[in-house]
Amino acid sequence: MTTPTALIPAQAAARLDDYTVIDVRTPGEYASGHLPGAHNIPLDHLHTALPALKAAAARGALLMVCASGNRSTTARTTLAAADIPAATLTGGTTAWAGEGHTLHRPDNASAVWPMERQVRLAAGTLVVAGLALGTRYRPARWLSAAIGGGLIFSAATNTCGMAAALAKLPHNQPRTTDLDATLRALQD
Repeated sequence: MTTPTALIPAQAAARLDDYTVIDVRTPGEYASGHLPGAHNIPLDHLHTALPALKAAAARGALLMVCASGNRSTTARTTLAAADIPAATLTGGTTAWAGEGHTLHRPDNASAVWPMERQVRLAAGTLVVAGLALGTRYRPARWLSAAIGGGLIFSAATNTCGMAAALAKLPHNQPRTTDLDATLRALQD
């Protein structure tokens, strides 16, 4: 039997114990709610985790998860290039929670907005700033035009440069000890 490349939440819930779940969102997003038993390896740290993921995949199937399914699909493509089979959760944690499945939250976790919400806040703030500054300093309006163009490019290519930049902020970065512990757990 071949492993499917995408699972809807009901399929994943029925077989959750069969999967090693890897959440590729930022640590802040992961802390705000994740699938039971999920390990957090942010997408921008995936290449570092390839040996551990290969070891985990040798023991059983991997399920890649993010908020909506976009980052987990990118992760699955990266893993496939390294000959590591994995499936994705269609619709991500948003669809999972929307169907009434439980999300786990650490007791001491601080609430961090999902990356898509962080992008909307940053883009909106920059557009308004460009327009406001443009009333006094006309070239500042180009900031608003650049953000609008970036959003169009983001939609057309299904990538997001602003999300990549925001992922570098301290609240979106894993503590090295957490990532190391996750990688050790996947290797064992």
